[in-house]
Formats: sequence, structure tokens, C-alpha cells
Amino acid sequence: MDQLPYELDGARRSAVLAALQEVCAHRGWNLAAAHVRTNHVHAIVEAEAQPEKIMNDFKSYASRRLKRLNPEEGDRKRWARHGSTRWLWNSEQVSAAVGSVVDEQGEPMAVFEALAP
Repeated sequence: MDQLPYELDGARRSAVLAALQEVCAHRGWNLAAAHVRTNHVHAIVEAEAQPEKIMNDFKSYASRRLKRLNPEEGDRKRWARHGSTRWLWNSEQVSAAVGSVVDEQGEPMAVFEALAP
């Protein structure tokens, strides 16, 4: 590792959360929940796309927004090479995952939860 870990302060967390919402609106994906922490992000997304595509788009949109917020960090590495992805197959799994993302990650930071239909 050639750089120190990237830390997301309050402004950066808000920027990342806004980027997740932006990419979902642009792609037509449903963001069910998200929680941006100091050093990682949890998100539950309903989409007709592979999880890796979603994760890569999230990283790209968030990186662009962070570069606009902090231009002096232009070449800064912000994300791990991959990340953890998993499929949720039914509404019970989605509900449990949303609850975990929103309520079980410690102190709430930048959190989004979609309203139930």
C-alpha cells in the first residue's frame, strides 16, 4: 500500500451518499438503503445489473464528486480494489439487509433509507 487509508469525514460522507443517489437515479436503479462510514460504504440496491457493475459505478461517481469537493486530492486512492457483494433473493433478505445497513453499523453517519412502498 503506497498511501495511507482514505478517511471519509462528514463532508466526504455526504458527498459519497449524494453520488450513490445520483448514479441510481441516472441508471434507474432502486437504492433501498445506504450507510457511508469513515472507511467503507454499505448499500442495498435493486437493479438489473451485476453487483460488480453497481459497485464500480458507485466508486466512479463517488470519486468524481470527491475530486470536485477536494481538487487537491486528485490522484488519491480512495477505494479497495474490489469489495464485498452478495445477491439478495427475496423480500425477507432485503428487509434484513436494509435493517443491518441502517441500524446495525454503529453510530449513524451518512444514512439513507428509502420509504417502504
